[in-house]
Amino acid sequence: MKPSLRFLSLAAGLALPATAFAQNELSNFSATGRGGVINTFASDYQAIGINPANLGRSINFRVAFTIGEVGAGIGSQSLSKTTFKHIIYDASQSIGAAEKATLVNQLSGDNVLNFNLDTNLFGLAVTLPNGLGGLAFSSRQRIGGHLALNRNAADIIINGQNAAVVKQYYPTPNTSGAPTPTAANAPLISTVLDGTSIQAAITNEFNVAYGIQVYHNNGLKLALGAGYRYIQGIGIADIRVSGGNLTAYTAFSPVFDINYGALASNPNFNYESGSGLKPVGHGNGFDAGLSAEIGKIFRFGASVTDMGSMTWTANVLEASDQKLQQTASTGVQTYNVFKEISAQFDTDKQNLFTYTTAKERTAALPAKLRLGGGVRLNKFFEAGLDVTAPLNKVAGNLTTTFVGLGLDYKPLSWLKLSSGVTSGAGYGKSLPLGLTLVSPVWEAGISTRDVLGLLSEDSPYSSVAFGVLRFKIGSSN
Repeated sequence: MKPSLRFLSLAAGLALPATAFAQNELSNFSATGRGGVINTFASDYQAIGINPANLGRSINFRVAFTIGEVGAGIGSQSLSKTTFKHIIYDASQSIGAAEKATLVNQLSGDNVLNFNLDTNLFGLAVTLPNGLGGLAFSSRQRIGGHLALNRNAADIIINGQNAAVVKQYYPTPNTSGAPTPTAANAPLISTVLDGTSIQAAITNEFNVAYGIQVYHNNGLKLALGAGYRYIQGIGIADIRVSGGNLTAYTAFSPVFDINYGALASNPNFNYESGSGLKPVGHGNGFDAGLSAEIGKIFRFGASVTDMGSMTWTANVLEASDQKLQQTASTGVQTYNVFKEISAQFDTDKQNLFTYTTAKERTAALPAKLRLGGGVRLNKFFEAGLDVTAPLNKVAGNLTTTFVGLGLDYKPLSWLKLSSGVTSGAGYGKSLPLGLTLVSPVWEAGISTRDVLGLLSEDSPYSSVAFGVLRFKIGSSN
C-alpha cells in the first residue's frame, strides 16, 4: 500500500479532545485573558518567545516557575456556527445536495479553520544578583493548523468526481477504480487550487532566554535580551498553492502509524519506524528583543522571534506541480469533512497529488515581529497594545497580523481581571476575558480569547487557557 497522508484527521484527533483552540501563546493563561497581548506584560519565563529583553527589566521576584499551563483554541472565518458544530460534533450525520452546496460555499475562504494547542510543561525564571539580569528556561509543546481553500478545492473535497472543475476535463465518471489517463488539456494543480493552504505542525521546544539592563539614566531604562530554542519536530504538513507556485511536503513521527509500503525501502527515503513520539526533525530557533521603560509608567518592547530553521530528516514526502487528475473520490456523504480532506491526499488512489520520497527537507521557522507599548499606573492597573506580524507563511505561523489592546485590573488584592479587544491572526475580532486568583506567592487562573465566540452565527471561535501551579517567590504583586 502506498502512504496515506492523514495529517488533517490526525491533527484533529489530537486537538479536539482538548475542547478548543486559538492563535498564539495560549499556554499563558493571563495573556489569553488579554487576547494575547503580552509584549510589555511578560517579565519572567513568560517572556520566552515573546521578548527576552523583559528579563532585564526592573522586576519584583527572585524566582518564578510554573508546571502545566495549557491553552487551546479553534475558529473559522467562513463557517457558520451551525456548520461548524456539525463538522466538529455531528461528523456521522448524513447530508444531501443542499447541505453539500452549503459546505462548498462555507469551505471556500482564506481562514476556513485555524487551531492551536499550546502547553508549557515547565517554566522557570530567576533574577540574577548584582544587576546581572534575568535567566529563564521552559519546555513547551505546540500543535497548530491552518486551512484555506479556494472554491475549486472546496468543490473537489465535497463532490469529488462531480466537482465542476473535474467534470470539465473528465466528463465520464470513473466507476472501475482504475486510474483515469490524464486529460491532455487539463490545467496544472497550481492553477486549479490557487489560494489553497493546508498546514499542520507539531513540535517540542526546549528554551533558554536571558535579558539584562544596559542603560539607566534620567528615568529611561533600556534592556536587551536573546533567546535560543532547540526544537524537535513530531510532524509537519505544509501544502500551499499561491501565485502559480506549489509547495507540498510532509513528515510524520512513527506514532501516526502511516503505512509507506514499498516507499519505505526506497534508498532516497530515511524511513523511521517504531512507536512513541519519536522526532523526525530537528531545528534551532533564536529570539532577540529590546525593552524600554520611561519613568515608572510607560513601557515599550520590540522583538523578532522564531528566527532559524527546521530540518525534517525522516519520513519526508514531497509533491510537485502536475496536471489535474480525475480524483477517485465521489465526495462526502456525511459531515466528516476532515476524513475527506485527508483522503484527497491518499496516494493509494488517484487523487490530487503524487508524492515522492526525499532524504530531508529544510524549512524556515514561523518568524514574527512583535511590537508593544503599555502603561502601568500602579500595581492594580496595567494596559498594553500589541502588534504581531508574521514574517513568512510557513506552517505554524500567524496567517495575518495580530493587533490587540489588553488590560489587567485588580479590584481586590487576591483577584485580577483581564480583558481587551483583539483582531487578526486569522480569527477576526474578539473580546477576551480572564480571571486570576493572586497571592504573594501563588497564582491560578482561567481565560478565553473570545467570550462571545460561540454565540455569533458568523465566524465561530472558542478557546480556553488555564493554569493552577504558577508561583513567584519574592514578589510584591
